[in-house]
Amino acid sequence: MISHRRTGPSSTVGAVAAAGSTLVEDSTLDPATRRRWPTLELLAAAAVAALLLRPMLVRAFAGPAAQTWATMFVSLTVQALPFLVLGVLVSGAIAAFVPAGSLARVLPRRSAVAVPVASLAGMLIPGCECSSVPVAGRLVARGAPAPAALAFMLAAPALNPVVIVATAVAFPGQPAVVVARFVASFVTAVIVGLGWAHFGRAAWTARPAAAHPSADDALRCDVPEPHAAPMPAAETRLAIFSATARHDFGHAGGFLVLGAATAATLQVLVPRSLLDGLGGSGVGAVITLGLLAVVLAVCSEADAFVAASLVQFSATARLAFMVVGPAVDVKLIALQAGTFGRSFAARFAPAAFLVALASAALVGGLLLR
Repeated sequence: MISHRRTGPSSTVGAVAAAGSTLVEDSTLDPATRRRWPTLELLAAAAVAALLLRPMLVRAFAGPAAQTWATMFVSLTVQALPFLVLGVLVSGAIAAFVPAGSLARVLPRRSAVAVPVASLAGMLIPGCECSSVPVAGRLVARGAPAPAALAFMLAAPALNPVVIVATAVAFPGQPAVVVARFVASFVTAVIVGLGWAHFGRAAWTARPAAAHPSADDALRCDVPEPHAAPMPAAETRLAIFSATARHDFGHAGGFLVLGAATAATLQVLVPRSLLDGLGGSGVGAVITLGLLAVVLAVCSEADAFVAASLVQFSATARLAFMVVGPAVDVKLIALQAGTFGRSFAARFAPAAFLVALASAALVGGLLLR
């Protein structure tokens, strides 16, 4: 693990500046302004505890219900893990090698044109929703139209190739699900972006993370220990790539495990009659899985596998789970509040939820009958 100490921001940022500006916020590279969770240490402690408690665990999972839960949990996790790894590797490469101002320079200034263009640009820059929030903050700070930056923030984690392929694998032989997810997510990003252009205020997005070093950022990366002389650019970029990928994997992996465990628990503990009733209730099923997506906060590279396991629910309801999740969930609300401010999050999150839910219901009704 890369070591780090509390140092002044100038030395740390200076080392990164030697490699050129990237999509990672400079403030997130200051050890004095980030909180770090000991992810690897916690995983190691959990593994040791599992080994020590193995006899008890074997007895606990001896029953048929527990075995069913374990089988579903493991299958969901193993299916989704390769796509999660690919996503965090791409996210790390973006943070290290993509210039921060590249997107802002190519976006049109008119919101009516910039919003759809920014939404489609999300296809070219894969990454989970955690990394899209600070990227949007940097775009706004660099002068990009706020509606376009917000549309990109919604589109990137839902339209990128990793998510599309993962959805196709999770729903084999069902190309309509893949198309419906793409269309509903694109419509959500465009409508929210254009709506923000008409009803939003500049003051609501006037708090980019660069101006507020204490803001909570999804890309709180470990960087090499500062030296008196700047590090070579290649080494600095590789360090940013490694640290970002490790952070994103630990962060998103935890939500994947939580989502898989919750999906398995729903299948085992919740009465089948209740799930069948919700699954066949039309609008109620769509709202239920939309709210579940907000609470579970599963990474977009893995949420399709969780949705595919909820077989009691309608196809449109499962589509809502996949469309709402990358747009708004509990972790995104916190990240957006830290990046743009609480006033922004209080307005943006409900709007994104309602638009995503409506888009999923409309597209699902048309394509997934």
